[in-house]
Amino acid sequence: MSQLNNNLVNMEKHHSSFENFVRTLPVPILKEFVKGSSLQAVGFKKSNQVLTTKDVAAITKEFPLSIEKSENKILVTDGVINIKGKRIAVLFSGGPASGGHNVVVGIKKALGEHNTLFATKAGPKGLLAGEFFEITDAMAASICNTGGFDFMGSDRTKIKSEEQFTQVKEVVTKHKIDTIIIVGGDDSNTNAAVLAELLAPLGVTVIGVPKTIDGDLQLGDLLPISFGFDTATKIYAEMVGNILQDTASSLKYWHFVKIMGRAASHVTLETSLQTRPAYTIISEEILEKKMSLAQVIDDIARVVKLRADKGINHGLVLIPEGFIEFIPEMQVLLTAMDEIMGHNLDKIVAMDITTKKEFIMSNLNAQTKALYQELPSNIQDMLLLERDSHGNLPLSQIPTETLVIEMVKARIAKLQETASKDSLFASYNFNALNHFFGYEGRCGAPTLFDAAYCLNLGLVAGSLALGGFTGYMAAITDLQNGGVAQAIPLTGLLNIERRHGQDEFVIEKALVKLNSPAFEFFVSRRKQWSENDCFTSPGPRQLMGPVAKMVPITVALNRNYENLTFDLGADTEVK
Repeated sequence: MSQLNNNLVNMEKHHSSFENFVRTLPVPILKEFVKGSSLQAVGFKKSNQVLTTKDVAAITKEFPLSIEKSENKILVTDGVINIKGKRIAVLFSGGPASGGHNVVVGIKKALGEHNTLFATKAGPKGLLAGEFFEITDAMAASICNTGGFDFMGSDRTKIKSEEQFTQVKEVVTKHKIDTIIIVGGDDSNTNAAVLAELLAPLGVTVIGVPKTIDGDLQLGDLLPISFGFDTATKIYAEMVGNILQDTASSLKYWHFVKIMGRAASHVTLETSLQTRPAYTIISEEILEKKMSLAQVIDDIARVVKLRADKGINHGLVLIPEGFIEFIPEMQVLLTAMDEIMGHNLDKIVAMDITTKKEFIMSNLNAQTKALYQELPSNIQDMLLLERDSHGNLPLSQIPTETLVIEMVKARIAKLQETASKDSLFASYNFNALNHFFGYEGRCGAPTLFDAAYCLNLGLVAGSLALGGFTGYMAAITDLQNGGVAQAIPLTGLLNIERRHGQDEFVIEKALVKLNSPAFEFFVSRRKQWSENDCFTSPGPRQLMGPVAKMVPITVALNRNYENLTFDLGADTEVK
């Protein structure tokens, strides 16, 4: 075998030249975690800042042990700790997000050589089955700065039944687990709050870590953003930027791009701010203005006509994955369908699609039934898809971008009937292509920000575990001024929300605020973007150079940073 062939074989199993390089890439570490050439755990103490929600009375009744321990107070760092003999288990929950491996590396570094870190295989499902393996220093080194969740795997199991609770108790007792660290989004961290209360009598603690590319797990200055968001939006922005460059080159296509982010439009807003497309749908604006689907379509068609009249026969429309849920009449329909399906789940599961559709329609009122029947047949079928374990409709499987294209095309045809015969628009031929960018953004190698953010979050989570705290979520704030490690009480985030036809305790998703600096800046520029080609192509993620240390634009605007540069301490090679 030739030297070249040998080199190519050696690149297999995550050993490409790039992957070998990123494993050794130094990342910024908060100064309190740095001890010479190694990393250390820090202590935490309660601050005077209390965090509560509107449903605090009901939450106090449901989570008495957790609130007794935390008093719903934010934790701040307090010196260095040296704890030995702890057995900690970490698991990924929900969809993957870039940077997760660095959370694990950070936890391992915080625990040091005198404590044991176990990985839970395949997320909560693996926890229920008691499937663990010990994470060694060599394993941690092999995954440092790499993307994906493939080291441990993940799944979307929600631990909520009495049988599952019993299983968890038996597993942690059998394996002598002192702490479970759950790396997940709002639903997974809600589950962490439930498990913290459940396991408190056993002396087992539970810590959460904020993960979701959707960016809807954030809390102002306390939690500026969840990890994975920066990498995903930079990946999407690169692809959208490439398409925008192509539209101005081929001069004949409108591209309709659906982007992940079902419950909030943070991903779409960030991608739009990075690329400046002709039109961007923001779900929260639709809800606030009570826009109908027809109004949204009319607005897009108006921009297409405006550009066509100027001889610009191309453009790009950004569509949030979950926008259809924000249209008021669709919201009413979907809520009604969720109630029906939630109360008749066992009955509906056994039905074929035709019977299921007839059953749903027979239980809808006249108005919602009429709206349902107006939808294209394939969309009707898609709305009947089985909800996930968190009660969510799998919107990524619903081709809303093609629905929008069909409706815009029909609207343009109507507008052309009354257009001036000598106008450019009258003879314009609308050509549209559709795309969905979703999974492409979840498992890429993390940006320098996500790599550093996650490693520091892991150091916080590991330190909290060693300190015996429970029911807290690791957090880092003040991203532009050296970073500040802290912990947020999970019970201080809980609200009551309607799920599966009943009230449940959940962490409320953070939506795009229409009075936020990021949205207001977007509004101030979108008219210019719609009328002319103002797009930018931000290019690929950078791990070094002048643009490597950049936070998301929405974070910088909303937190009133002076520029886009983040500062999380000194660059440290993780050994």
